[in-house]
Formats: sequence, C-alpha cells, structure tokens
Amino acid sequence: MARQFFVGGNFKMNGDTASLTAITDNLKKAKLDANVEVVVAPPACYLQRISTELSDKATVNVSAQNVHEAGKGAFTGEISCGMALDCGAKYTILGHSERRHVFGESNKQIGAKTAAALRAGLTVIACIGEKEEERESGKTMDVCTEQLQAFKENIGDWNKVVIAYEPVWAIGTGKVATPEIAQETHEQIRAWISANVSPDVGAAVRIIYGGSVNGKNCGELARQPDIDGFLVGGASLKPEFVDIINVNA
Repeated sequence: MARQFFVGGNFKMNGDTASLTAITDNLKKAKLDANVEVVVAPPACYLQRISTELSDKATVNVSAQNVHEAGKGAFTGEISCGMALDCGAKYTILGHSERRHVFGESNKQIGAKTAAALRAGLTVIACIGEKEEERESGKTMDVCTEQLQAFKENIGDWNKVVIAYEPVWAIGTGKVATPEIAQETHEQIRAWISANVSPDVGAAVRIIYGGSVNGKNCGELARQPDIDGFLVGGASLKPEFVDIINVNA
C-alpha cells in the first residue's frame, strides 16, 4: 500500500489573530490535493480558534507543537494531552530540535511525552535529527537511532506515528539537505525501523523531511522514494504553503 503524502506546517511562536486567520482563509479557499494529509500546528493559544476555522476542511487537521507528559498539575506554562485534544488537536509534534536544544528536553522525557500522547489518542509527529558538527563527524545515524530508540520504547501503535527527519543545521538557516542527502538518511531511518521494529512497519511508516523546505525546493525532495512529505516551518506562514501541499498534483 502506498504511503499517503503528509505535509505539516509548524507555525512555531509566530502569528496573531489576523495573520493566522489569513492563513486559514487561504487554506479553506485553495484547491488542495485530496491525496495529501495536511496538519497545521499553531501556537497553543490559537489551537481552538484554528481548529474551529478549519473544521469544514476535511483534509486539514490541527496539531499541538508540544505537550506535557503529565495529565495535570503544577506545570506552569505547559499544556496536557487532554487540553490539546479539548482544543481540537488530533496530533502533536514531539522531540523538535528546539525543544531538545533550546529547552533541554532529553530523550527520556520525549519518550514519556510520546507514551502519554499515544495513550490520550493523539497522533505523534516524532522529530529526529543531527547537528551540523554531528553530520560532519559522521554521527548522523548514531544520533538519529538514539532518538528513534527513545520513541520506539514508547510506541505501541506505529499507525499513530509520523517520523520527521529534520537536520538541525537546516532548520531556519536557509540551508537545505540536498535531495540525495535527505533520501540517503530517510532510507537509513526506514532500514533501522524495519530491522528494529518490523519490516511491515518500516514499509508503512511515513518519514517526512523538515529543514528550510519551500515552494522552490520541495519538488525535487518530494520525488525521492523515501521522503513521504514535509514538516514546514517559515514557509507554512506564507501562501506558498499551498504550493508545497500540491507539489505532487
């Protein structure tokens, strides 16, 4: 069975009511490729609003950018899985490099968040990726497999998981992995999953690419056999997000 193409838009800490409404209006008016699963991840305070605004767009769902592993408690500034669901989210991003390297989240904590999210009924966009010095020293797969292992230990149903490979050196830098580099790493990730989870999961799981994806470079990336879509950052805030969604149309 062919893997359904997946395009996620991570808005990060960007946008306000007016600008985000303009994005949702553009998505609602656009003719989107019906074969593509689209997910947008606004800041938490806009989750419910964006979910409501997109409720009539069947192929577009909403994701949290992060959740806490606890169901409730004295965790100032955090949101629980239940809160994300209550606001209309069906997905959550976990393990993003900014959570790892800016906020200091460990593989252990990301694993705990993954278990909590899946228990709650969220689909997890599981992010992995290496820093520039790790790629240059030949440690890309060492880093990625260590991160993958932490996810694997907390995943029961792989149908509820999308893997996002995002080389840290390409996120928001304007640099982008060449299609050949991205494909090679995706192929190695799929091989690891096939060997360490099962061949069926390896064949079925979607592995998407993130890292300065835009309307100009998405076409060649999308043609790679092991790239099943994108997690888009800055370009998801622009009209070209529709062009990325429709890259295969």
